[in-house]
Amino acid sequence: MAVSKNLAFAHLDDLYLDPLNPRLGRNNMYTEKSQDEILNLMGGWTLEELAHSYLESGGFWTHEALLVVDEGEEDEKKLVVVEGNRRLATLKFLYKAIRGENVLRKWRNFASGLTEDDELFVNIPYLLVDSRKDIAEFLGFRHVTGIKEWKPAEKAQYISSLVDDYGLTYEEVMRKIGSKTTTVRRHYISYRLLLQLEEIEELSVDKIEERFSVMYLSLRTRGVQNYLQINIHANPEEAVRPVPTTHLENLKNFALWLFGTDEQKPLVKDSRRVEDFGLLLENEESLEYLESRRRPNFDMAFQLAGGDELQIVQDLNQASDYIQLSLARVHHFRDSEKIRKAVATLSSDAWELLKKFPKIMKEITQED
Repeated sequence: MAVSKNLAFAHLDDLYLDPLNPRLGRNNMYTEKSQDEILNLMGGWTLEELAHSYLESGGFWTHEALLVVDEGEEDEKKLVVVEGNRRLATLKFLYKAIRGENVLRKWRNFASGLTEDDELFVNIPYLLVDSRKDIAEFLGFRHVTGIKEWKPAEKAQYISSLVDDYGLTYEEVMRKIGSKTTTVRRHYISYRLLLQLEEIEELSVDKIEERFSVMYLSLRTRGVQNYLQINIHANPEEAVRPVPTTHLENLKNFALWLFGTDEQKPLVKDSRRVEDFGLLLENEESLEYLESRRRPNFDMAFQLAGGDELQIVQDLNQASDYIQLSLARVHHFRDSEKIRKAVATLSSDAWELLKKFPKIMKEITQED
């Protein structure tokens, strides 16, 4: 990665917040905004902890130097901070408070005792990076799988930029950010699906990003994949528009059920029921119910899909698995009073269960 080995220093006024910071959100990244507008968007990013750190340590730690790219034209420098925007925003809020500009009271309190000539604002350490592409590996590890993770939609957007803007393969992205290829692929497809969803006029972009993780999880289910005709193993060229034109009406239904609208709550209110949602889309009766009702009910659709029966089967199979595991070791603990009590409870419960199925009980007793 082409990062300068020489630490440089700059005045706060010479450093720019990054307008392409993924944490700003898609709505803000691709619209031209002033530095003040970007700073205001960052006001809710829990910057107070950084302000405390600066004041307690007496300055800006050099090992936390900003990573900067020069995006000026010709001989004119423009130092844009690609990594360290929260640190830079904190300094800018403090500086505004010192200058008497309109900021929240907390910043005026933090800035008490500081001056414009304070070292904190005059000599800010940074490392110059040749290009945004050169910093991709560092950012990917630090924010996608590392110590300061981005939100799900931000991760997916970053992975998409590595694929679309820099032409990296899934495997190359995987090596850069330290993740799995399957995870990278699913993030990419999820983000491309988000872009398709943004084309639906009735849908709020904020709602999509807010529930992006639910959408991401839903793509693991066979029901969602089949309903939308999404190839979850598609390469980037095939995944640019994950849902084919023949299934765009299904995509509208999917969006309504997963995200809701300003007037209607989503059908899937709990992310823990994403697997169940996939089952609804696999069952003809429940799917017909969902598509024919203006405000379908999740539990009603689940009943139509035989959801209770499936859940009981899963529970019983899991109980059987645990018993199989215990049988391999339990003979070592025949004298254990705790295990004897557990076996007695299990036997009682199993007997009650058998009484619900007299034919099975009869077969067992006849065999005995």
